[in-house]
Amino acid sequence: MGLAGVVLVGVIVIGTRRWWQAWLDSRQVPAEPLRSESLRNRDERLKLALWASGEQFWDYDLVQRRLYRMRADETATQSADITVLTRQGEVPTIHEEDLPLVQERLRLHLQGKAPLFMSEHRMDMQGNGTWVWVRARGRVVERDTDGQPIRIAGTARDITASRNAEYEHRIAGEVMRSMNEAVAVLDWAHQFITINPAFTRITGYADEEIIGQPMTMLDSDQHEDAFFERMNRELRLTGRWSGEIWKVRKDGEEILCRIETNVVPDASGERPLYVQVLTDITEQKRAEQELRYLANYDTLTSLPNRSLLSERLSRAIVRARREHGHVAVLFIDLDRFKDINDSLGHATGDRILRSAAARVQQTVGTQHTVARLSGDEFTVVLEDINGMPDAEEVAQRIINAFHAPLNFGERLELAVSPSIGISLYPEHAQVPTELLKHADTAMYQAKAMGRHTYEVYSESMDEKNRHRAILASALRRAIDRNELSLVFQPRLSISRQRITGVEALLRWDSKEFGMVSPAQFIPLAEESGMILELGAWALRNACMTLREWHDAGLEELSVAVNVSATQLQRGDLQTVVARTLQETGVPANRLELELTESVVMASPEQNADTLRACRRLGISLAIDDFGTGYSSLAYLKRLPLTTLKIDREFISDLTHDTDDEAITSTIITMGQSLALKVVAEGVETWDQYEFLRNHGCDEVQGHWVSQALGADQCLRFIRDYYPGSGMRVAS
Repeated sequence: MGLAGVVLVGVIVIGTRRWWQAWLDSRQVPAEPLRSESLRNRDERLKLALWASGEQFWDYDLVQRRLYRMRADETATQSADITVLTRQGEVPTIHEEDLPLVQERLRLHLQGKAPLFMSEHRMDMQGNGTWVWVRARGRVVERDTDGQPIRIAGTARDITASRNAEYEHRIAGEVMRSMNEAVAVLDWAHQFITINPAFTRITGYADEEIIGQPMTMLDSDQHEDAFFERMNRELRLTGRWSGEIWKVRKDGEEILCRIETNVVPDASGERPLYVQVLTDITEQKRAEQELRYLANYDTLTSLPNRSLLSERLSRAIVRARREHGHVAVLFIDLDRFKDINDSLGHATGDRILRSAAARVQQTVGTQHTVARLSGDEFTVVLEDINGMPDAEEVAQRIINAFHAPLNFGERLELAVSPSIGISLYPEHAQVPTELLKHADTAMYQAKAMGRHTYEVYSESMDEKNRHRAILASALRRAIDRNELSLVFQPRLSISRQRITGVEALLRWDSKEFGMVSPAQFIPLAEESGMILELGAWALRNACMTLREWHDAGLEELSVAVNVSATQLQRGDLQTVVARTLQETGVPANRLELELTESVVMASPEQNADTLRACRRLGISLAIDDFGTGYSSLAYLKRLPLTTLKIDREFISDLTHDTDDEAITSTIITMGQSLALKVVAEGVETWDQYEFLRNHGCDEVQGHWVSQALGADQCLRFIRDYYPGSGMRVAS
């Protein structure tokens, strides 16, 4: 092995003897029995240097391949003298991953290409498999007559603890940088020492603007001095404080923050540091307020909803019982509103409902509660009245108020009449639910009496309940008597300018009751469990119709069928779908099932399994009326959905309401980011269509395209549609 090989074997050493002792030993020169005073002083200084620095001296003889190490004994703390430990032997093992780099750096130094040998690497100092990190530096201290290195010496230090601390510091720094919450460290005087990027993002202040500044520079005037005094007192007593506090951003905007402050001692342990974690909860609080509003108020009319109505009616009854007074409930329903909705469209219907709500509120005054229960049903709670004559007088005033047409647009008017039912506490009932039920019963009696009037509840009106039983019985015979039918509403692909699909809608033309509204018979079917049979019938007939259209050459058409909560939860939906596809021969990718948010979220885990089973068949799954329910987006994105249908409520005011525009565009963007097809329902105007087209919506559905049509009419409409022209031919 050449000199370079010998050197590489002896790479890096830790510890050594005194260099002059090694020099003497290598030449077998006996030590002098007595030292001079200067040598003793030098020896003492060397011991002191070794002890103070924690370094180890090493000296490696490249010819004899012997390593000498010397270090101060740091464990001998009881002695005034510093003890020096020496050791000689083989070079400790260098970690195999670090050895190539150590060899390269030593080679460069021995060849004169580097003034010093310096390296940080792992070594097994004890020979027991325990690796420690070492920082070593050294240089050639002796050469032979040919100028070749024969000795190298230097110092080494165990840096395992410092490297671990540095590693933990880097991890902590990276965690702090990556946190979404703002983090700030303050000194004992409550001045900023350091902040993370999230702090800058939330407050607007960069490092150079905030470091060294007092924490009070972010304080808001919304808090009194006593508030901060309580905060500081709790910090002193418990070492932590958490709570909500208003802060002021750099741009002057006030934000509500959730702050967690903990006291941490500094390195000396004498003065405290304060670590603050700050979260901007302004939008969260606004969202909570909005949710509370949505939980208690109707979004269309801004009137109290059923929940808030029940609460206010309960309080009114308690007061009336205590004061021996009366409470009246007026149940109001707009006459023939369904016909208005069907003929003019839901957007116009919603504007009429808002106008009607304002008319009722203006008539009864703000001292009484006006609520919207659902659809075109309103309820009025009258307090501090003397009895039924007062309630009837208010009901008549409401009817009179509707003599004037409702304004629901620019120069658009429509005459609408109300039917009103009245119940009275304590004469008719003692609890809110019974009062509402009796007022509802009286309202239906008013409609039976010719509409545009009011009726006071009486026990004889409970005939309504019997009527519902008769209606439910008739519904059971509807399939056998061939009274059910389907209508189809086309869906237009914006990019292709073609009708690519239809939605199948169930209708009931009863021999006894005539055309029964789906809003009336679908709930009956849900309550009785008949929805399973009706749903299977609708699915099969929709697929049979689609099969006929495919045979007629319209093979690209698809059909969407609505699925109820009962079908999803109680029925074997995937089996019904698979059997229907097999029997009708419809390709699975041409069938889409539509479910509302509320249906899906009613029993999310169970429903998710059913939907995945359906999706494996190859069919599409759509969330209908998206945005009207309250569901977890994180959960919805895990469902096997293919289509997102924007509720008509957001479409109706497009180009008029910036909030609806923002919501609609956000839903489109979100749906496409999740690789979902986005369909807008209730499109009534060209402007709405243009907005949706410009924002990347995939398909539209509504009266602007076509109303719901019978199968033959719908087929003619699709065939007569001129692709790309933007024109439709009426059927």
